[in-house]
Amino acid sequence: MDFTFTEDQELTRQMVREFAENEIAPKVRYFDETQEFPLEIMTKLGHLGLLGVVFPPEYGGAGMTYLEYACVIEELGRAIVLGVAAHNGLCSNHIYLFGNENQKKKYLTQLASGQKIGAWALTEPNAGSDAKGLQTVAQKRNGSWILNGTKNFITHGTVGDIAVVMAVTDRSNPKDGITAFILEKGTPGFRASKKEDKLGHRASDTSSLLFEDCEVSEENVIGDVGMGYRQSMQILEGGRVAIAALSVGVAQGALELAVKYSKERKQFGHPIAEYQAIQWMLADTATEIEAARLMTYRAAWLRQNGRKFAKEAFMAKLFASEVAVRAADRCVQIHGGYGYIKEFLAEKFYRDAKLLTIGEGTSEIQRIAIAKQILK
Repeated sequence: MDFTFTEDQELTRQMVREFAENEIAPKVRYFDETQEFPLEIMTKLGHLGLLGVVFPPEYGGAGMTYLEYACVIEELGRAIVLGVAAHNGLCSNHIYLFGNENQKKKYLTQLASGQKIGAWALTEPNAGSDAKGLQTVAQKRNGSWILNGTKNFITHGTVGDIAVVMAVTDRSNPKDGITAFILEKGTPGFRASKKEDKLGHRASDTSSLLFEDCEVSEENVIGDVGMGYRQSMQILEGGRVAIAALSVGVAQGALELAVKYSKERKQFGHPIAEYQAIQWMLADTATEIEAARLMTYRAAWLRQNGRKFAKEAFMAKLFASEVAVRAADRCVQIHGGYGYIKEFLAEKFYRDAKLLTIGEGTSEIQRIAIAKQILK
């Protein structure tokens, strides 16, 4: 087994790390406090090819492998950046995997190059983990589809230019009665509503979407009518690998912050890094991160090589997200009272980490899915 990365892969990792340290890290606190969407940073990420990591160059992408994508998301996770994973893995990926050639050329090219920001709308007020329980409906009328309903917790809901939206087209068939549609900002009857004031990831735009007699062309149906649920489940499989990679990055960032502080902070005449209680917290965190990283890379490798990876993705997402929460908790604990105030970034890692055990499937749902896989 070869765990080494190629020179090009290492160069990509270094490029992303330097960008995160120079362009993102100095502004993290500002964006957290203002909740302003970092559009300028996203535009620069698009110029670097990081908003179309795994998509072919003919669609404006960087043409990297899924393993490289995991590395990119991990490095951005150290700077606590969520939007790149959502942009690549959800809206853009849905169009890439299931859209026709015209849809790819029209929409994916703009998304992958960073000209447009993407949103992916599955979740609803009464349909979170139960994705078959959607209430948003699409009815055929005069050759078009008319959408009515509400989505919530949608990443890039307010700032998104292009959205992939799931709606019920056959209420009698929960599994094969949901269809995916592409909508553009400005479409009559389609608008963003309430922007959420969140605990963490506050610069990541999250809002509700409303559809009121919104007319969508037949040309904007993704794949076959009724296949939206099945498509979404495949999208979420890959998305879990991205969330696992993001979790590894967040955990690594929290560990590095804790190590730095433990060497600087002195108590009883010694740096607290010399005390066993601190060393054990650092050792446990570092060990768990390495395990999470290997699980994530394995799931990414399986994904890029066309092998079954659902169980490994569930496991990686579950373990890595919970490692991120523990790493952030220990980071705050090592900082002591300073970990509880906003002058230090420890508390931000603590707030941001929690989403990772909820988004794209809660830890409880991951455990149910893993159990189903091993009980087959």
